[in-house]
Amino acid sequence: MSLPGLVGATPEGPGFEPDLEPLWARSEWLQQLDGCPQDPIYHAEGDVALHTRAVVAALCSDPAWQALPEAERLELYAAALVHDLGKPRVTRPLEGGRYSSRGHPRVGARVVRQLMWRAGVEFKLRERICALVEHHLVPFQAHDLEHPQRSLRRIGLSVELSKLAILARADALGRTSSLQGELLASLELFRELAQELEVRGGVCPYPDPWSRFRYFRDPSRSPQAEAYDDSRAQVVVLSGLPGVGKSTWAARELPDWPRISLDELRLELGISPTENQGPLVSAARARAREHLRAERSFVWDATNLSRDLRRQVIDLCDAYRARVRLVYLEVPPAVAERQNRERAAPVPRAAIERMLRRWDVPDPAEACEVEYRVTTAP
Repeated sequence: MSLPGLVGATPEGPGFEPDLEPLWARSEWLQQLDGCPQDPIYHAEGDVALHTRAVVAALCSDPAWQALPEAERLELYAAALVHDLGKPRVTRPLEGGRYSSRGHPRVGARVVRQLMWRAGVEFKLRERICALVEHHLVPFQAHDLEHPQRSLRRIGLSVELSKLAILARADALGRTSSLQGELLASLELFRELAQELEVRGGVCPYPDPWSRFRYFRDPSRSPQAEAYDDSRAQVVVLSGLPGVGKSTWAARELPDWPRISLDELRLELGISPTENQGPLVSAARARAREHLRAERSFVWDATNLSRDLRRQVIDLCDAYRARVRLVYLEVPPAVAERQNRERAAPVPRAAIERMLRRWDVPDPAEACEVEYRVTTAP
């Protein structure tokens, strides 16, 4: 399915007035926004559905959006439609008639990723939209971050900050709130900071990949400082859903390297995918330490779907000064399902659904090298 099939009529630029009702009538994912409450301090206009409609309208009336090329208009239009899809999953009532939707941008990006993966949206376009969704509140919060320059440089590797600012302006204008003026003022500060950093097109200057990796792990470093490469081994960390071919890739590309396979270790230890995976992870980390102490390169073969899980593996490797090459693999849903069924020990559907709820595609700053091996054809 094409992206216009997911978002309705393709936005045509100046004068375009979106008619969301036909799309809403056939889109279960949009209907979930109906009746989802919001904190009246920030959203006195009503539920998430009302806010989303207003955000899309504000975006389409913005001259900055109208001036973009058609493909970029479509990208932002889609992001505006789905930017709050995480709210129905995290919204909780508070005292005094208020509500919390803490964490909804990251949850929303995961929801959008599943939706667009299943719809066959092209990988790079999908991930740009997901990045807009995940970071759509950053322009209102940038100056409150502990390390704002480093945070914006990292985000700038995945999404153009100028586009993020356009989406944020629509988000601020598409609400009724006494804090709207503060949000718009914060947005202007964000624009100024982004311009000071000279972030253009998601590109920031770093001497080399190792220096970039060290910069994002040490806020005291300058992004222009060249880091001495004292790595002692290389660890290839694989990431991807079950059935995408991680083990096949490792056997083909690195046949002579030791491999820590969580699937094989799970069978060895007799641990079901539906059981507590703590003992499995502990055993894998113990074997990894053996390789790391011996300064021996190896492959870590696991799903590693969430950014938090990958960070734990990368932290372990970095503690032993091993250089990490993160390889992400992806195939279409039908291929993943077929290849999972053909495995000696297929991963249960329920376990895969839990994994999908934690699915973060790696961003370029997570490791020294990040590769994307995406197969689009069935």
